[in-house]
Order: sequence, then C-alpha cells, then structure tokens
Amino acid sequence: MSYRITVRGLCEFAAREGDLDVRYQAAPSAEEGIAGHQRIAARRGAGYQSEISLQGRFGLLEVRGRADGFDPQHQRLEEFKTHRGDWQRIPAAQQALHWAQLKVYGHLYCLEHELDEIELALVYLDIASERESLLPQRFSAAELAGFFEQLCTIFLGWAEQELAHRAARDQALRQLSFPCTSFRPGQRELAAAVYRCARDGGQLLAQAPTGIGKTLGTLFPTLRALPEAGLDRLFFLCARTPGRQLALDALQQLPDARPLRVLELAARDTLCEQPGLPCQGDACPLAAGFFDRLPAARQQCVQAQRLDLPTLRRIAAEHRLCPYYLGQEMARWTDLCIGDYNHCFDTTALLHGLAQANQWRVALLIDEAHNLIERARGMYSAELDPRSLAAARQAAPKALKSVLERVARRWSALQREHGLGLSGDEAGPLFAAPAPTRQQLIPLPEALLQVLEEACAALAGWRQEHGELPAALLDFYFEALALCRLGESFGEHSLFELSLLPGARRARLALRNLLPAPFVGPRLAAAHSVVLFSATLAPARYQRDLLGLAADSRWLEIGSPFAASQLQVRLTPLSTRQADRQRSLAPLVELVAEQYRSQPGNYLLFCSSFDYLQRIAAQLAAGYPQIPLWSQQRSMDEAARRAFLERFVEGGRGIGLAVLGGVFGEGIDLPGERLIGAFVATLGLPPPDLLNEELRRRLQERFGRGREYAYLVPGLQKVIQAAGRVIRGPADRGTLHLIDDRFARREVRALLPGWWGI
Repeated sequence: MSYRITVRGLCEFAAREGDLDVRYQAAPSAEEGIAGHQRIAARRGAGYQSEISLQGRFGLLEVRGRADGFDPQHQRLEEFKTHRGDWQRIPAAQQALHWAQLKVYGHLYCLEHELDEIELALVYLDIASERESLLPQRFSAAELAGFFEQLCTIFLGWAEQELAHRAARDQALRQLSFPCTSFRPGQRELAAAVYRCARDGGQLLAQAPTGIGKTLGTLFPTLRALPEAGLDRLFFLCARTPGRQLALDALQQLPDARPLRVLELAARDTLCEQPGLPCQGDACPLAAGFFDRLPAARQQCVQAQRLDLPTLRRIAAEHRLCPYYLGQEMARWTDLCIGDYNHCFDTTALLHGLAQANQWRVALLIDEAHNLIERARGMYSAELDPRSLAAARQAAPKALKSVLERVARRWSALQREHGLGLSGDEAGPLFAAPAPTRQQLIPLPEALLQVLEEACAALAGWRQEHGELPAALLDFYFEALALCRLGESFGEHSLFELSLLPGARRARLALRNLLPAPFVGPRLAAAHSVVLFSATLAPARYQRDLLGLAADSRWLEIGSPFAASQLQVRLTPLSTRQADRQRSLAPLVELVAEQYRSQPGNYLLFCSSFDYLQRIAAQLAAGYPQIPLWSQQRSMDEAARRAFLERFVEGGRGIGLAVLGGVFGEGIDLPGERLIGAFVATLGLPPPDLLNEELRRRLQERFGRGREYAYLVPGLQKVIQAAGRVIRGPADRGTLHLIDDRFARREVRALLPGWWGI
C-alpha cells in the first residue's frame, strides 16, 4: 500500500517553520498566477519544456508534482511564483518554502534523467510591472536526495497514520446504518437518489419540502457512498450559520461514523482571538512561532475527530495558536468539512483550492441551494466606494500619497468621460450639495484599473516592508484588489457601473456579476458528485442555466408530506405595487385584523420594504391597538433577532412584521401554535431598476427567459420560503394570505407549490 502526496503538500507539511505571516497571502489569485506562469513560459522561446510531470518514491510514499519548466539551453529547472511589489519583501519563511518545493522537483528530475548535478532557479514575476527576478542556484544530486529523504522521513509517520485512518473510516462507513427506526415520508426516496449520485458521480438537483429531514437524508447516504466511490472528502456547504449546526446535529445521530474526522469552518472575524492585530509574528502572539507549534496541535486535532468551533478554539488555546488558521490547516486532514458557500466558490476558496492542489475526489452537498445564485453573484462582484479612497488618501504615509493621487485623477477623468463630472473645486470636500442619484453602465475602464493595479502593488510593497497598513488603507487595498482581479475575467456575464450617489462628488465604481455560471460551473464540474437541495429549487432549468450545471444533471422533486387541507391559502386581489401602496394600507390592515379576530394566535406578516412595513405597523397600531405587534428592524444583531423570535410562544398572540427575503423569511422553525398563519403582501419581485433591467435583457438574449429569470423566479422563491414557516410538521394547521392581484396570474401560479391547492 502506498500513500500519494504532492510535492507542494509534502513541503507544506515538513518544510514550514517559524511565524505565520499572511502579508504574502494577498498575492495574486490562482487565476492570475496561472496567467503569469503562462507569460513566463511564453518568453522562454522555442524548445522550452513546460509543466513537467515528475514522481518518486520513499518507502510507502509516492510523491508527485509538476515542475513549471526546464530550460534546455541553460540546463536549468525553474519554479515560477507570481507576486506584487518587491520580491525581496516576501517573508523569508515563504521563500524557504518555495525553495523546498524546487529542490524536491530538482531531486525528482535528477533521478529521472540520471544527473549528477542541476541548476535550479526560482523565478519571481511581479504581475503589476511584469518584471522577472531570476534566482539561480546549483545543487548536486546527492544534496537534493538528502533533502528529499529528510522531508519524507518527517512525513512518513503521519502517512502511516493517515492510511490506517482511511481504512478505519471506510470500514465504519460501509457498515453505517440509518439512525432512525424508519424514514420520514419522502426521506428514503431522497436518500436513495443522493446515494446513487455520490456513488456513480454526476449532479443532482433535489427539491424536497421542509420537515422531511433533508440534512440527515443527504449526509447519511453520501457518507455510505464514500468508500464505495473511493472519495477522499465530503464538503457540506451552507448559506447561513444555522445550517452548519443542523449538519453537526445530524452527525450526532450517526455514532457509528465515529472514525470520521469532521471540521466546522467559520469566518476569520468569528474565530479571531486578537482583533485589531495583524496576522504576522511580530504583531500577534498567536502568529509568532505558529508553524513550530503546529505539529503537536495538528496531532491533537486528528485525535479529537470532531472539530466544531468550541473544540477548535480549545485546542488552539492550549497550543497558543490562532484558531482560524489552525482550522485552515486541519481542512487538509479532515474527511468532512462543514462551511459556507464561499469556502468552495469564492475567488480564493480554501476547499476548492485544496481539492485541486491535492487532486482529491470530492462530493459536494449544497444546503438551501436556492441561495447559491445570489450569493455567487456577490462573490464575483466588487465595489470601490469613493469614501474608501478619501479615507486612504488621508491616512496614507508620504511614500504612498502620489500613487493614490493618480488614482483620484484617473477616477475623476472617467466620470467626466461619461458625463458624471465633478462639480466645483476638485480639491474641495468629497461630499458636496445633495444631487439625484445617477447610474451609468460603461465599458470596462482599463486605464483606471491599471492605475488601481499600480496602487495595489505599492500598498503591498509597503505592507511587506513596514507591517500592516493602517485600517483605512487596508480597506481600500482589499476593495481595489478585488476590483482589479475581477476585471481580469470581465465579460458578458458582468457589467461595470458608475453611480453618483446623493451628495457625492465622486462616483462609486462597481463590477457586478449577472451570471455566475462561468465561475461556479467549472467548480461544480470539478467535483465527483454534487447534490444541490432545497425546498425551493424549481424550475430546474433556472438553476442549470444560471449556475452552469451539466446538461445531464438530474432533477428530483419529492412530493410534499402535507395535505392541502392543512394550509388554507387565500388570494386577495389587492395591488401592492409601489404606486398603490398607500391606497393598499386600509384594506390590507382590515384583512389582517379580521383574520386575527376570527382566529387569534401568532402570525407573521411579510412585506416588500421597511418603509411599507412601518406604514402597515403604524396603521395597525392606530386602528387596532389591542393586537400585539413587533417588527423587524434594520441591521438587527443576534440578540435582537432572537428576541423577535422568542415572542412566538406556544399559545401566544400577536403579529410579527418582517421584510420578505430577510432573516425571518427562511431558516426559522416555529412549529405548532408558535405560528398559525402568515400574510405575504408582495410578490417579492426585484425592483425594475437599471441593473435588473440589464439583467433581464441579457438573460433574454442568452436563454429566452429574461422576465422569468430576472424577476419571477427569485421573487416567488422568497414567497414560498416565507410561506413555508407556517406548516412545519404533520400535525400543523394554518392559514396563508397571498395579498396581490398578480398571484392570480397563470405564470405566477405555475411557480407556486402544487400541494397548496390553489
């Protein structure tokens, strides 16, 4: 039996030491790195050999990798690394890791070609200036062989442990049994389809109603299929934090899967123990000596097996390590990672990057998948606010002021080119007299992006040399960097927007993604199997088209276990369009009050905006003061959200008002008499503004379904999710009022659940 590991994986395990320092990690993205590698190879001319596959053995270790290139003219093996700024500012520990990888490639190349010595060269490419820095060194084959054996010896014990773990894991999963005495209605059908998908590969869209146990119904069969399909990892991806806890709770029902290593991933802000300190050894005590203390913590983590956030924090504290970066490390050695969508689909996604680098066979389970389209659009969009530039210019040290001034001048010139010129003295205050908001869609501003790229390089160089940037400069740096990176992949799937906000002199810059398929599709295709599941995925073509799913992706719709008699659905032909909202208040409030009089209890009332919510609440309070009311507020923190939900007690009475599509529209469970009805006073359609109309136009050109994809489906998914709060179990009964004349239209009713019996 052998253990396969990549050259990079071997070096990252055995050759890293010293401090954690993330300043280099704001380096080019993977896509920029690939493009940079291609440019270097193209410069080498005819005869240059690129992407050289190499492999070697040491005991049970099988080490594989691809060297970037071999120059036959100079008999030199090269390793390319892209960066921003001065290469000499790359931390010494990072440079040492680069040399370790190259030396292992050098050993494997000498072994394959029976060489006694070889010249190796690190080639650093500054992607902003296109400047190469070539660092050659000559090594004997014996030196390189000794270095390789040293690394392999360090890793060998861990490899033996990993092989034993994999065998125990697979044996346990083969014998895994369903933890309940019986399946819920529809749950067996779901589990069978998920098992086949995980075993055989492919993509499955599964629409299954709330209450059948989708989390357990997808986790259990996928775990059972892991050994049969030879899968290395399972990633369970959630839209919100509660989804992670549901997955962890489901695993508690599977004690027979105990050898399985489980990791809960969270955002850095959630896990940071030293907020405000830079993630580098000379500033944060948890970053100092991180890689020296990592091996002992890593061993304790694999023994713990279930690494939820409290466990991860505890182990990190025992070893004086950053819990966030300890979690990032343990993602390499965990069978099941439970995290957010961004961990797999963001531009710098951790899990996707690890899967590609280590050539893992992966299964993806995507919970509440109706959220993925909008979330992915956000991941591949970027904004640069003029206030960020103003704050950065004010906070900038003298050495950085000139490059930020160039950005400001180019930004102003762009506005003038498109008729959004600055008024008054440009050197005056950024925010002048109020002005109406103006938006324009413009071609990609390549000249401005070039200046922003130069500014990012300057900021990165200053950061590497002097430590962390002041907060205002760091915020601007990351915003500008995101804009530049996405500009590299700009196309028909995106648009560029200039917005002159009220009172502002300088316009906001935004690159907005309309169609996430070009980004998300390849990541879905890279997985062995993908299951996207939710109570609201229909129509299947909408998900396939916008996410880039395979044409042969399968569709499964589980019938509702609920009967139409459990939910009384009533249509009220009252217009809630923006122009009619004031006129709608009196009849809407009367309808709500009459329902409450006829059947007192707890209700949710969903409407289209906070403004409409406040007007409804005011009229209800004035006309019916005896009805208890509580309302969603803007930017509610966790405690406020919890207090809102705690008003829905068994046997209670009152009406909670919320905005459709907000935090109370899905993912909350109010069974029995905690909620006996809901009012939905809107179709949830996005506003027909400049951006949504452009989205409609492009989707019409691409798929012939512009209005359906841009307006109807996203809006009605919110309606169905909100209505799904009422019936949560087989004993529940309730009432749903759909308040808008458009609910009676055939095209709208076709997108509503059939079991409602409308």
